[in-house]
Amino acid sequence: MASQIFPLIKVEDCLALLEQHKIVLIDACNSSGNLSGQKYLENHLRSALFVDLNAQLSNIKEDYADGGRHPLPSPETFASLLGDLGISPDSHVVVYDDARGGNAAARFWWMMRALGHEKVQVLDGGIQAALDAGFPTSSGEEVAKKKGDYKADQWLLPTVSLQQMDQIIHEKNYVIIDVREEGRYLGEFEPIDLVAGHIPSSINIPFKSNLQENGCYLSPEQLREKYQNRLKGLDPSKVIVHCGSGVTACHTILAMAVAGLEIPTLYVGSWSEWSRNGREIVKEITT
Repeated sequence: MASQIFPLIKVEDCLALLEQHKIVLIDACNSSGNLSGQKYLENHLRSALFVDLNAQLSNIKEDYADGGRHPLPSPETFASLLGDLGISPDSHVVVYDDARGGNAAARFWWMMRALGHEKVQVLDGGIQAALDAGFPTSSGEEVAKKKGDYKADQWLLPTVSLQQMDQIIHEKNYVIIDVREEGRYLGEFEPIDLVAGHIPSSINIPFKSNLQENGCYLSPEQLREKYQNRLKGLDPSKVIVHCGSGVTACHTILAMAVAGLEIPTLYVGSWSEWSRNGREIVKEITT
C-alpha cells in the first residue's frame, strides 16, 4: 500500500501540482443545496470536476428514518463515480468546497479513504482561500479527459449502525462525539431535523472548533492536544463520531487525521436517523 499523505493541502501546493497535471481536482461545493451545480457552472477552480453531495455522495431515501439525511451510496456506486471522474487507484486527488472547513469535501475525503485510497487531500481553507490567493478559475462544465478504472466492493473504514448504537450508549469504554453546534446538542433549537437534543452519553465537540478564524484548520499539534485531552487516552476504536446527517462528522474525522490520530468510527445515520426512530433523546448536557 502507498504511504499515506497529509490529509490537507495548502493552496499554493495545490496550484503547483495542478499546473504540473499531477492531480485530479474535485469541486464539492454544496452549501446552496440544489443550486450548487449552477454555482459550479458559473465559477469554479480551473480544471475542477463537480460532485454533488446529495446526488452522488449519498443514497437518500424517501424516509430519513432509514439511514438519516445522507446515507452512503454503495462502494460499487462510488467507485463507478470515481472512474467517471478519471480517478484510478493511483491518482492524486484534491477536493474542496465552499463550506467553512470543508464539509462535503471532508465527506468525499472520508469515502475515498474508506475505499483504501491514500492519495487524497482536502484543500485547506476551501474555495475562498483559493480565490483569495488568486487561484485561476473557469466557468462551464469540465469533464475528465479519460475514464479511470476503479473497483471496490466494501467500505474499509469503521462505521456503526443504529442498532449498534443502541448498545454503545450503555458502554462506559466508548466516547460518542456529537460535532453539531452547542445549541443543537443541548436541545435549545433544531433548524434541520424534527427534534432537538442529543444521543444519550454523547459529548459535544463542535466541528467549527477545529478551525482558525480564517476557515483553515488548526495546526496538527493544536488538534492533537485538543482531542487527546477530551479522549483521555481512550482506544481510538472506541470513539464514535456523528453529526446531523453523517457529513460534518467527516470534518472532525479529518481533523483527527490531521492531528495524527487513528481514524475513529463514523455513525453515518447520525442525529437525523436517531431522532426519527423513537430512541431516547437528551436535552441536558452530558460530560
